[in-house]
Amino acid sequence: MSDKMKKINILILAAALSLSANAQVLKLSYHQPASIWQEALPLGNGRIATMVFGGISHEELQLNENTVWGGGPYRNDNPTAKDSLAYVRQLIFEGRNMEAQNIIERCFLTPRNGMPYETVGSVLIDFPFSSANATGYYRSLDLQRAIATTTFCIGNVTYKREVFTSFIDNTLRIRISANKPNAISLTARYRSPLVHSTTHDGTTLVMDGKGTDHEGVKGMIRVETRMKAQQKGGIISLNDSTLSISKATEVVLYVTAATNFVNYQDVSGNEKERTSATLLKAMKTDYRLALTQHTNFYRKMFDRVNLRLGKSAAPTADIDERIRNFKSDNDASLVALLFQYGRYLLICSSQPGGQPANLQGIWNKELLAPWDGKYTININTEMNYWPAQVTNLGETELPLISMLKDLSVTGQKTAHDMYGAKGWVAHHNTDLWRCTGVVDGPFWGMWPNGGGWLSTHLWQRYLFTGDKKYLKQVYPILKGAADFYLTSMVKHPKYGWYVTCPSISPEHGLGGESSPVSVTAGCTMDNQIAYDVLNNVLRASTALNVSPTYRDSLKTLINELPPMQVGKHNQLQEWLEDIDDPNDHHRHVSHTYGLYPSNQISPYFTPALFEGVRNSLLQRGDIATGWSIGWKINLWARLLDGNHAYRIIRCLINLLPSDSLREKYPDGRLYPNMFDAHPPFQIDGNFGFTAGVAEMLLQSHDAAVDLLPALPDEWSSGNVSGLKARGGFIVNMTWEGGKLQTADIRSSIGGVLRIRSYVPLKGKGLSVANGSNPNPLLYCGGGKQALISRDATLKGITLKKVYVYDVKTKAGEQYHFYSE
Repeated sequence: MSDKMKKINILILAAALSLSANAQVLKLSYHQPASIWQEALPLGNGRIATMVFGGISHEELQLNENTVWGGGPYRNDNPTAKDSLAYVRQLIFEGRNMEAQNIIERCFLTPRNGMPYETVGSVLIDFPFSSANATGYYRSLDLQRAIATTTFCIGNVTYKREVFTSFIDNTLRIRISANKPNAISLTARYRSPLVHSTTHDGTTLVMDGKGTDHEGVKGMIRVETRMKAQQKGGIISLNDSTLSISKATEVVLYVTAATNFVNYQDVSGNEKERTSATLLKAMKTDYRLALTQHTNFYRKMFDRVNLRLGKSAAPTADIDERIRNFKSDNDASLVALLFQYGRYLLICSSQPGGQPANLQGIWNKELLAPWDGKYTININTEMNYWPAQVTNLGETELPLISMLKDLSVTGQKTAHDMYGAKGWVAHHNTDLWRCTGVVDGPFWGMWPNGGGWLSTHLWQRYLFTGDKKYLKQVYPILKGAADFYLTSMVKHPKYGWYVTCPSISPEHGLGGESSPVSVTAGCTMDNQIAYDVLNNVLRASTALNVSPTYRDSLKTLINELPPMQVGKHNQLQEWLEDIDDPNDHHRHVSHTYGLYPSNQISPYFTPALFEGVRNSLLQRGDIATGWSIGWKINLWARLLDGNHAYRIIRCLINLLPSDSLREKYPDGRLYPNMFDAHPPFQIDGNFGFTAGVAEMLLQSHDAAVDLLPALPDEWSSGNVSGLKARGGFIVNMTWEGGKLQTADIRSSIGGVLRIRSYVPLKGKGLSVANGSNPNPLLYCGGGKQALISRDATLKGITLKKVYVYDVKTKAGEQYHFYSE
């Protein structure tokens, strides 16, 4: 071999070793089966889902189908609300808030507080050997392939189970193999808390179930589950309750489920035809081909983003042990894994044509889940979709958009019948049947902004995509949300501003968490949401060149909304009145909406409010329930304080072994399977975390694409690829020593790219944003530009030097920048 060839081979080997050393292990792995649901591993395709326990002699796969809900088509509007509305407002304006709250209890609510998301049941598989005889046990969830695997040995036989929920044919597949012929015998059956029956249809084991009646609404959902086997060798037998196989070499179980649900007002579907057709089609595809098709579909989404945070040894401990050790080892690879886990869960729980991710995503083992497993739209459902655009998973938003189309219809009647208003409204909860009335009592439910907040996701999607065809399609929904504010807001007799009344600052008593009354007028979050809704429609109508006279109405109301205010404790006020308690540690931080997810508060344009929201967060404290911690990561990232954001991350990555051990682990916020613990389980904390990590690395809300705006000291080196910024820019970055090294930015739709960097950049097409002056730039209050050559301080907040550049881009082109 020539010296030249030797050098080439050495280079290839070195590159391979480097890739191997840096290869990410994106797996949840364990050396024992799950003993509780919060240790089981989640799979899903947006329609069906399962939790895999990985047992040895007994396996359980708990099942969900996204349209299995209690009740049926119904409404929960109370028309007597409109008759009492004027008096309720009068009482609130007179300071008689408790009297108003009592009237709302009687006149705004109905006995129907929403229908519950329900489990299908479980597939149970029994094997004729003892768990005590097993050796070499290992189970894992591979996030790069969306497949759960269990392996172990019984004597000299190695058993392997692979499970995946196909994105291609809506079928759960369970492949059981052994390294010895004729070594597999099993009995499979169903279990369900639903009213159900089982039978066999030829070689298929069938379970028929029925959704429950709830709060006086008759259960209308019928769900059928079908299971069939293909095996190599062995004998199969069925009766009305079990499917048995003896002495096979390989077995593949196919499971699917479907309901009679068509839409929120139609349950005329045929669940039997659906499951039969699905199973027939799925079994025509060879297992290995089906697995390849499944992983290819999934990886087109998952592989768009890669993240490495620092250098850490390949993990060897089980996930629960890694969570337990995080406070001492700051395992950067665990942070990256949890970030990608959030993306995985969103892909698996929200796919086009299915339902949006609910409070438990798509995974729930109960007939009556915590908070019914509904869509809580005063923060939780919105948080579920915070990672969608920024982590490059735009198609996962489509079920949410579909639900918004439904709500814009059902919410019209609520707006008319309860408020005498135009447009549409939804309060703080909804469900499969798209209810839009008040639920759960006035203290929590008297909040007519759920529809408005959800509508902001429609506008944000446009900012990321620039798709005017899409914007035209959703414009009626946006306009309907604005119409509600235009026709329902009233002038406050004391302040002269237009306010929502009655309303609440979500789930928080006036002035403190112990207050028994929450009902008020014009709280800060309401004003912020109203501003976004009205301003979004104003900008959308301008972009589409429609409704020029309508814009005048929008501008008029925008100018009459209450301003955000800084109170006596240097805090951003939560209410119109300066009544915040600086010792109040309530989980909701609703008034910080203006900082995140909105962009109404900025260090460059509104520095006083920026410091006010920072003080509010300091006073409210870091410790909270899981979803609140997820929100706070994003908020501290927007405050450009990466070290504090990381402190919040340390609050989240804290083990809770089980709900039964809550008192022993009061700060536990992650279960052993990395589900977020409120506690109990809510998936929004997972999604909030993933969005928060992305926000620490890339921001695009504040007049520029901001590179590494909130990088903590613990992530001094790393790289990320595939994050998405507003304007349709796809961003890849590397950094060392806490400073950006390179940035590759691809323009999807063209246009001017404004970059905000904390180091000087070189690269194609860069020009200093305000001309040829090379000094660092800072945008200051009032929208004015100022040239600053040293760090700027805003009442204790130190802002790093900022370099701002403009680049004229073309669609499809990529631009490379590097630090000087």
